[in-house]
Amino acid sequence: MLIRDIRDVLCAKLIAGEDMLDINIEYGYGCDLMSDVLAFVKSDVILLTGLVHPQVIRTAEMLDIRAIAIVRGKVPSDELIEMAKQKDIVLLTTNHSLFTACGLLYKNGLEGEEIAHDEISL
Repeated sequence: MLIRDIRDVLCAKLIAGEDMLDINIEYGYGCDLMSDVLAFVKSDVILLTGLVHPQVIRTAEMLDIRAIAIVRGKVPSDELIEMAKQKDIVLLTTNHSLFTACGLLYKNGLEGEEIAHDEISL
C-alpha cells in the first residue's frame, strides 16, 4: 500500500516525508514496546505506535522502517520531527487509536508483518 493511501485511510496528517508518499509499504505492525519491534519486525512495515519518544526513530532506523504513524492524536516534538526528516522516515499522525488504525489498514488490504513469515498458527 502506498504511503499516500495509508495517510488517506487513517485520515492522517503528514508531518515529515512529503517527497516519499509513493513508497510502497508491504505490511503493518502496531506496537508501543520498541523491544518487541526490535524482536519481531522482519519486513517492510509501517510502524503504528502511540510513542512520541526519540527512541521510536532510532528503532525505525535500525530496522529500515520507512514510515511511522503516531496514533491517539499525539503530537510529536520538534526533535522527533527533525530526527524523522534527517533519517528519511515518513511521519504521520492520526486521531485513531492503535487498535482502530491497525484495523482500518488491515480492512483496506495491508496485512500484518507476521503473515510474511508464516508465524501464525491457529
